[in-house]
Amino acid sequence: MKRTILLTIALVVNIICVCHAQNSIVRMFPENGAAEVNIDTHLTLTMSDDVVIGQSGSVSVYDAKTGKLVDRLDMSIPAGPTESQPNNPAAQYTPVPYIYKSQHITNRNTKPGTPSGVNAWDRSRYQLDIIGGFSDGFHFYPIIAHGKQLTIYLHHNMLDYNHEYYVIIDKGVVGGFDGIKSKKTWRFRTKKKAPDSNRRQLTVSADGKGDFSTVQGAMDFIPDSIATAQDGYHVIVKNGEYEELVYFRNKRFVTIEGESRDGVLIHYPNNEVFNPHPSDIKTNEVRGTFPSRRAAFAADNCSDLTFRNLTVKTDCKGQAEGLLVNGERNYFENIHIIGDGDALQANGSCYWQNCRIDGGGDTILGRGPSFFNHCTITSYGPFMWIRNTEANHGNIFIDCHFKGMSDKAVLGRLPNNHGKNYPHAECVLLNCTLENIPSSGWGKIGDESKTATLLEFNSHDTDGNPIDTSGRIPEMRQLHPIHDAHLIGNYSDSHWVLDWE
Repeated sequence: MKRTILLTIALVVNIICVCHAQNSIVRMFPENGAAEVNIDTHLTLTMSDDVVIGQSGSVSVYDAKTGKLVDRLDMSIPAGPTESQPNNPAAQYTPVPYIYKSQHITNRNTKPGTPSGVNAWDRSRYQLDIIGGFSDGFHFYPIIAHGKQLTIYLHHNMLDYNHEYYVIIDKGVVGGFDGIKSKKTWRFRTKKKAPDSNRRQLTVSADGKGDFSTVQGAMDFIPDSIATAQDGYHVIVKNGEYEELVYFRNKRFVTIEGESRDGVLIHYPNNEVFNPHPSDIKTNEVRGTFPSRRAAFAADNCSDLTFRNLTVKTDCKGQAEGLLVNGERNYFENIHIIGDGDALQANGSCYWQNCRIDGGGDTILGRGPSFFNHCTITSYGPFMWIRNTEANHGNIFIDCHFKGMSDKAVLGRLPNNHGKNYPHAECVLLNCTLENIPSSGWGKIGDESKTATLLEFNSHDTDGNPIDTSGRIPEMRQLHPIHDAHLIGNYSDSHWVLDWE
């Protein structure tokens, strides 16, 4: 009798433990049976317990009418590299400028990983997704979990308007979860049609109540190379968290405006390790080389864009920009950029108004010209590494605040870079607030960059008291209010710096 009671208790305890180990669905988004769903939606599940992502099984989406497989995420494929690729001494710059073709390339008509330049095929086995028409593709996380919530990231541009879909999830995709086996458990129908092509204002809302659920979805909808400002688009991003890797190219005359700077967060865990450049191609020094894939948010070969009132952030360390922009006449107002080394890469003419930039070192990297007006920059290492040529100006700062987060936070550096240097690099500080900046001002400067233009005028501390500049390096010249008045006036003029009409 006693043995029977003990066995019964053990069985009950075992059942309780098994039940507790089962992770169940509390909420689906889109809800089962939902209609009017955006075609760029992510699929979100809120579970009863914290989520552990598995390494087996698949997430599959089917067309409910035809039963055809629309998309599949194989969880046995690693998301992306976790270690830096070996250095290749034989790598060369692309022999011809990279061509930004304007064509409709998606995961549906092109195999992700197809080289778009002269680089070789990447044969490594990682998740790949064509984003923004870039056929080489990006490594990505098919599922991202935070606590009890998991978000499923389908390959881009796989869903159609006015279609019904159902989702199947294999056991093993989520730890302790038996999956979804029935065609009836998770079904949804997309919106009947796309936004009117004559409308020039689009709304992005993470809750699915806008024209699009993601910034990428809106940018994919907008045509390339719009000819005039009158035909431009205005994208309103509602307050919310947008965990997505954003990449678009060939866009012109588009305004991306958040509801509020602190309320709109666009972020993703990306860096040079996770999305490296091709091992056989050099990048970064010559225009027209292979585009970088390492930023959380990238506007590539884009001009006449306006960004307002939002935050962009990378969730990774290393060479990891929050924002990377290539193009001309791009304007940024009240933007918060969070990255590491480098936080911001700006190649081409940019105006920055009332922006905040937070980084780990080489926080601002680029080839200019960039005009910074009333911006706040924080950095743990050098604030910038400027690489402009004599063809244009570099980085000009007017009434900006530099806040060093360590004793290594010099204003910039110009060391030899694998045999290269930047003899025409230019940095000008006018009426800036300096906080915790070493007395030398700048860090190491290679011999070939001794000719760089490094100018400073009226730097002061947070109380408005003049900074003692007697310890500045010889290459950093202090401007005189009378003798250099004309030069100060020129550098204070954004049109003169940026060469904008």
